[in-house]
Amino acid sequence: MRRRLPAIGAAVAGLALAVGTATASAQEGPEIEPLQDPAFDFNTGDTVATGLAIPWGLGFLPDGSGIVAERNSGDVLRIGTDADPVVLGNLEVVGGTSQFDERGLLGLAVSPTFATDGWVYAYISTEEDNRVVRFHLDTFDPEPVVTGIPSALNHNGGRLAFGPDGKLYITTGDANDTANAQDLESLGGKILRANADGSVPEDNPIEGSMVYTYGHRNVQGLSWGPDGEMYATEFGQNTWDELNRIEPGANYGWPEVEGTGGDPEYVDPLVTWTTAEASPSGGEVVGDTMYIGALRGQRLWTVPVSGGEAGEPVAVLEGELGRIRTVELGPDGWLWVTTSNGGGQDKVVRYRPIGD
Repeated sequence: MRRRLPAIGAAVAGLALAVGTATASAQEGPEIEPLQDPAFDFNTGDTVATGLAIPWGLGFLPDGSGIVAERNSGDVLRIGTDADPVVLGNLEVVGGTSQFDERGLLGLAVSPTFATDGWVYAYISTEEDNRVVRFHLDTFDPEPVVTGIPSALNHNGGRLAFGPDGKLYITTGDANDTANAQDLESLGGKILRANADGSVPEDNPIEGSMVYTYGHRNVQGLSWGPDGEMYATEFGQNTWDELNRIEPGANYGWPEVEGTGGDPEYVDPLVTWTTAEASPSGGEVVGDTMYIGALRGQRLWTVPVSGGEAGEPVAVLEGELGRIRTVELGPDGWLWVTTSNGGGQDKVVRYRPIGD
């Protein structure tokens, strides 16, 4: 059940562990230590919220509570463990016309200065475009931040994240037009970097442009390691999904390359999976491991990462949650994941750190 009531507080409880075997492969490079004991207990999960409809974006407020975006409805809900999810408000979006329509309310990001400015950022689909807006939770009056991102039924990207540098990073898809990915005048098929107000940072790799990297098909996962290295997950077409190290100004090859191409003009991925094993969406680096939610693969991939390199992936939660959309480390130190199975039966589950 959901309610339109004042926001709930946050708390949460218990969880657990499991380890699968990897059939994906890391590319050759400096040897990375294999995963030892997992950092989180994946044997059981603490269910934070149920009865959701494709929860996509997930963020956290200063009081520790979570906010989650429902893709098709445009609702933003506050979630915790001591009450039902609460609908805080709605953002008008287009999408959800069929099971193949990936438009709607996608990523969320809470301003790193939320305590003073109160901004929440969202990636939304409109009749004209995909765009980033920001709004306050008490008014839900969206202010455009970045507009003109190409939109289509599929390949819309949609992840938002504030980096260690305080800049807003935005992942976009090629919007079913592969030419967008290599076109530096298009915002599609890119990772964008913007100031919080939507202006272009002076130190971006392409002067006067929000384009940070290009040659992407559809990026939905974005995170940074404790050493500042940036990683992103990317959907392949029919053959290879990718985990990439993100380098300013670099070209990742789509549509000329899917997976490893060996062409020095393009950056090769750190890890590739078959699309059946992965279809990777959200990802989060915690310590020396990146946790990546797999949609078609219906598992959570754990990948050792360090210094911009990656080791062999190991799968956990195989088939236990179905399709996994988003992975975020909560302020409580637990790993929060959202499912994306549809039918109004999706949930948010939290896994406790080992030894907690």
